[in-house]
Order: sequence, then structure tokens, then C-alpha cells
Amino acid sequence: MTAADWGLLMVAATAAGWVDAVVGGGGLILLPAILLVAPQLSQQAALATNKVTAVFGTGAAVVTFARKVALDWKILAPAAVFAAVASAAGAAAVSLIDRDLFVPIIMVVLVGVAILVTARPTIGTVAASRPPMTRKIVVVVFLAAGGFGFYDGILGPGTGTFFIIAFATMLGTEFVRSAAMAKVLNLGSNLGALTFFAVTGHVLWQLGAAMAVCNVVGAVVGSRMAIARGAGFVRVVLLVVVLGMVVRLGWQQFG
Repeated sequence: MTAADWGLLMVAATAAGWVDAVVGGGGLILLPAILLVAPQLSQQAALATNKVTAVFGTGAAVVTFARKVALDWKILAPAAVFAAVASAAGAAAVSLIDRDLFVPIIMVVLVGVAILVTARPTIGTVAASRPPMTRKIVVVVFLAAGGFGFYDGILGPGTGTFFIIAFATMLGTEFVRSAAMAKVLNLGSNLGALTFFAVTGHVLWQLGAAMAVCNVVGAVVGSRMAIARGAGFVRVVLLVVVLGMVVRLGWQQFG
């Protein structure tokens, strides 16, 4: 790759880290960039190398959020482990499932998310007046960890966004707290998928490490902005990213 190619990937990694820290979906920025610059890579190699970058960026976002947002680690830590196992299982199942079937389904879900957030502007911007029972939190968090973790391993785009929407709608948490919780579980799912890809020899470590540095910078800046500007800012970015994902997936499927 040329110096210009490396520069493009570093910029894309920084932007992906910022978006991923705020609302998730950074993979839709970085993965196309990797495939554009290095079209000779297999899909598995591109996904695997992106996971190296995502692990460090997500980890940086978790540390940044944890300093400002109180998190229930007794629930989130084991749920992150569960997400890792589910994600590894998803990565292992990639060759067994027709991935083309997933894209239209995900597009419909994303359009539904955009409509829901637009029609109900209080979602994620105002905390629930009555906190949910611990049992409900455990059920929602673990169901999300298993379902979205598996999805992260087998396909991936928008995993963090789905976590955020699930927590905001089902638990009534604000977007900033939802984003913090999502980063913990997304870190687990990223680690699970990366472990599988590493064992199977698909990771380009040098490229992944270089992009990881830029991704961490973007993730720290993004998480700090989310904390400082609050739920309203996250809501706007969420809508923009969701619509962007719909367009990107639509182009991938039908373009």
C-alpha cells in the first residue's frame, strides 16, 4: 500500500472510533475503507483486522465512560463474557449462513429504529421515572449480549447502535448511560470475534495496530463529547448514523 492508502485508513480509523464511541456503527466507516484500499484482502481478513482496531477503540471508550458514568459491573462484566462467547460462535458460523439474507433484515430494523427515535423524542433523552427491577436489567442485558454478540461475530455493522437502542427503549436509560453500557458489551463481542479470527489466522496485526492508535484517539474524543454534550447530542448523531447505515447497506445490497 502507498503512503496515501495508509493515510486514508488512519483518517477512517479515527472517524470510526469517534462514531463508534458515541452511537456505534464505526465498522461501516472503516470496513469499506479497508476493502477500498486493499481489495485483495478476503472478507475474513478485512473483518479480522477491523476487529483489532475495534477492540482498542472500544476499550478506550469503556475506560473514558467508566470514569464519568456509574456502571453496574456485577451485571455488565459477566454479560460481556457472554457476548464474547456469542460473538465467537457467530464468527464460526459465518460460512454456514447466507449473509445476504441478513442485510435486508437489518435495513428494516434500522429504518424502524429511525422512526421510533424520531416519533418518540423522549427516548434516551429522559431517564425512566421508575428504575427497572434488577431482574429485568439482568434479562435485558444478557439477551442483548447473546443476540447482538452473535450478530457482531457473523455480520457486525451497527452492533453498538442496537445495544444502545435496546437499553434506551427496554430499560429507560439515557443515551449516554446506554452508550456506556453498550461499549462494555461491545468490547466483549469484539474480543470474542477477534479471538476466533486470530486462531484461524486471518488477522493482519501490523495494519490493525496502526489503525488502532487512531481509533483510540477518535474513541476518547467521541466518548468525552457524548458525556459533555449529553443525550440530545447522542440522539442527533444516532439518527444520522442510522440513516447512513441504511444507505450504506442498501447500496451494498442493491447498488
